Amino acid sequence: MLEIAKNQYKEIFESIKNEILKSQYRAMQVVNKEMIFMYWHIGKIILDNSEWGNKFIDNLSVDLKLEFPNIKGFSIRNLKYMRKIAEEYPDFEFVQQVVAQIPWGHNIVLLDKIKNIEERKWYIFQSVNNGWSRNMLNMQIDSKLYERQVIADKSTNFKERLPDIQSDLALQTMKDPYLFDFISLKGKVKELEIENAMINKIKDVLIELGNGFAFVGNQYKLTVSNKDYYIDLLFYHLKLKCYIAVELKAREFEPTDAGQLNFYLSALDDLVKEESDNPSIGLLLCKTKDKFTAEYALKDINKPIGVSEYKLLEDIPEYLQSQLPKAEDIELHIQDIEE
Repeated sequence: MLEIAKNQYKEIFESIKNEILKSQYRAMQVVNKEMIFMYWHIGKIILDNSEWGNKFIDNLSVDLKLEFPNIKGFSIRNLKYMRKIAEEYPDFEFVQQVVAQIPWGHNIVLLDKIKNIEERKWYIFQSVNNGWSRNMLNMQIDSKLYERQVIADKSTNFKERLPDIQSDLALQTMKDPYLFDFISLKGKVKELEIENAMINKIKDVLIELGNGFAFVGNQYKLTVSNKDYYIDLLFYHLKLKCYIAVELKAREFEPTDAGQLNFYLSALDDLVKEESDNPSIGLLLCKTKDKFTAEYALKDINKPIGVSEYKLLEDIPEYLQSQLPKAEDIELHIQDIEE
């Protein structure tokens, strides 16, 4: 047999390993779905016999543990969650298509913390697409990510300026406000101070911006008619396949800000963008904004632009600061996924 080169063997081994891992993942998904189906059906039976009271669940827990000593999940607490999931989701088809897409532990988090069904569906979708662990799901709920992204939708012109598929993806990257709780600047703050603090904490900034952002540079120079202009922060989004120019304003949003960024995006598309890149997107990060002013300012702007507020550590109430996920915790989770 011909001797296989080490590099070639490594490629073959990695390919086989990936196939095994994918197969294990698919098997886990099947097991998870079947378990949730079983839990829902058990919960439905408990719900249909609710007149028996809590004593019924107590006895059921004991008897099921005796009958199935090798199967976990029949605690009193878990049986009550089974009843709750059957009560909250009476349509089994919805359970099959939506609820069973995430692990049981994730569903418990959503049952405990989120009352609105549409919001639960949103977090389920995000958990599946981003591979969130249960801790990560908890963190995103505590940071009110759903509310921040829904609000952000209202201060962009993405739907009017981008194709549908790109528009939907771009909206998923937006938040309002962005929480830069890892930056502590007291007193009257200048834009350059915020920019420098963001550069020093660029890993944390990328985590808050979301998956797909790659940092290109700060004070990125564009030369138009022999005059130099500078974009505060420039990123490239790997999924959107486009540049994202971020302008910082340490004050309230003003309509002229949109015009300035529109100019930068035109120059960026002509001078920097490759043919394979999608049109560049602008993001204005302001200390505060009036939503109606922002909507009118973006109405007739040619380029896709979003306007969001940002909050530094001092802007976030103390009772919320303790609930927010720490950047290092999120980074550890990302490392776990990559490893």
